[in-house]
Amino acid sequence: MRASLVWMMAIASGASVANLYYNQPLLAKIAQQFGVSAAEVGAIPMLTQVGYAIGVLLIVPLGDRLERRRLIVTMTICSAISSLLAAVATNLVWMSVASFAIGISAVSAQILVPFAAQLCEPAQRGKVVGMVMSGLFIGILVARTVSGFVGARLGWQAMYWLGSGVMVLLAIVLSKQLPRYQSSLKMAYPALLRSMFERLKREPTLQASSWIGAMSFGAFSVFWSTLVFFLAQPPYQYGSDIAGLFGLIGVVGALAAPIVGKIADRRSPGFTVKLGILMTTTSFLVFWIFGKQLLGLILGVILLDLGVQTTQISNQATIYRLPAEFHSRLNALYIMLYFVGGALGSYLATSAWNRAQWTGVCAIGLTMMLSAWFGLFWRQQRLKNVA
Repeated sequence: MRASLVWMMAIASGASVANLYYNQPLLAKIAQQFGVSAAEVGAIPMLTQVGYAIGVLLIVPLGDRLERRRLIVTMTICSAISSLLAAVATNLVWMSVASFAIGISAVSAQILVPFAAQLCEPAQRGKVVGMVMSGLFIGILVARTVSGFVGARLGWQAMYWLGSGVMVLLAIVLSKQLPRYQSSLKMAYPALLRSMFERLKREPTLQASSWIGAMSFGAFSVFWSTLVFFLAQPPYQYGSDIAGLFGLIGVVGALAAPIVGKIADRRSPGFTVKLGILMTTTSFLVFWIFGKQLLGLILGVILLDLGVQTTQISNQATIYRLPAEFHSRLNALYIMLYFVGGALGSYLATSAWNRAQWTGVCAIGLTMMLSAWFGLFWRQQRLKNVA
């Protein structure tokens, strides 16, 4: 697998998943234009993540059955159309429906990840998955920076027009550069979906990894869904452009993904997942104690993004040690549950913000990370029992 193809898949993953996160720095502006509260506008990121979870569950498993390049290009075109619908939204209901469609159509990133894992040599799998996931995670972080900058200067609708154009260009590039890959699997679609849940019942590793991933990403969403409201208040009083710049700080975590992948290859994903959970938990303690100091907030963002990325790479490296013919379905199930956790985090965050402001946000984040620690402990106990 040539390096240029890995890089292209990393960039494509990042650009696709970025569509899910354009809304976060823009929530205050959208709420102001539509005349709604922070709690009401919180439905936008929640529905985007719910849509993504559903899209991952229903569409990504088709990567084990259909020609993958065609499936990826088709979903990229659908993503362009969904962003266009958001750009012309005139009320919260319309915007919520468009956001749900954006979530469903942004799943090409999760078809690309197992595609890359299958194209490479087993000894390089952690490194290659780390590189593609690094691109995906950078897309998540840079999306907020670009969105905040564009929204502050051109209005929130301009970001969705731009996002739609990027998806059109990406569809053209992918159709020319991705290799064709037709799976030999001939399983009917209902049986394909049923096989995922049958696998989940039999695999304690998949169960625990999905729980840990969901709780970690839920905590991640808790922070990013409320940051724009926190920064709008004293002592910061920043706008959407500055809130978006915090995404660049988290690139440190994204750039570490290939290193995490190598460590997972050499030692074990179990070792690196502990580090990831520890860093994410520590980040919320830093937010709680030092969040009103700029350096404390920056340190917390670095720890949060590095911790969540480390946990994600470790979990996926663990899952891709299971039989290769299940990779798309296993990834679909894992990411679906991952984004259910993210949607739960977004919902709980806006509710906590309305009731207890930043203290409530940090408490919800720590609670979710405590649940991740329980998931890790449960996995270790199950593996001991199996042994």
